[in-house]
Amino acid sequence: MQKDALPALRGERIEKLDPRFLTTLRDHVHRTLRAAILSGRFGANERVNERQLADQLGVSTTPIKEALRQLETEGLVEALPRRGVLIRFNSGWAEEMILARAALESMIAHLAAKRISKTEADTLEVIVVQMKTATAAGSPDELIALNETFHDQIHVSSRCAYLARMIERQQFYDASIRRVIHSDPQERDKALSEHAAIAAAIICGNSDKAERVMRDHVVRSGETYLKIVFEKNEDI
Repeated sequence: MQKDALPALRGERIEKLDPRFLTTLRDHVHRTLRAAILSGRFGANERVNERQLADQLGVSTTPIKEALRQLETEGLVEALPRRGVLIRFNSGWAEEMILARAALESMIAHLAAKRISKTEADTLEVIVVQMKTATAAGSPDELIALNETFHDQIHVSSRCAYLARMIERQQFYDASIRRVIHSDPQERDKALSEHAAIAAAIICGNSDKAERVMRDHVVRSGETYLKIVFEKNEDI
């Protein structure tokens, strides 16, 4: 039996939007709902109540409807006749996303190790130093930003725009995943060690090792996400 998501949205599921962002309201509603879905705040097959979502976010139902239509094109929700909008994101979907990301990122790391310039290598080293500082300070938000900068730099160094564009389509997924993962101090330490190993392999031009350690990193962090969000303890 399906249950209504958000009886009163249980208060803590979604934060109200900052009124400074009203000029791009539809985009912010879309990103807020997507982040909530991907971080596990909605269960698979939960029914979404548009009016309750609108009340929780402090907006009208118009941007809610628009955001839900966009989420449906991404496969995260499904609108069914006489049944409303249901959440379709589940552990199986998340696992497929993680494996796809691992394949793309590992190949980009392989190429970056072959093509990185001296200036880019220096930049990558600086980013790792900044990650060490942020990890020691216990700053998840800064680490999330540095994580994206780290991977973006590797994408640039790979000189492979096609693969980089494919990865960009997952960027919002990854931001949501990282926020869940970096809530764990032990995970932050593991991620730092793995990022340092990835950078070292790329900088020294060891393409096979760069590919392997990147794949292992994405898969392992993905398994952590599945455990936190879906209580899934099996290896991918």
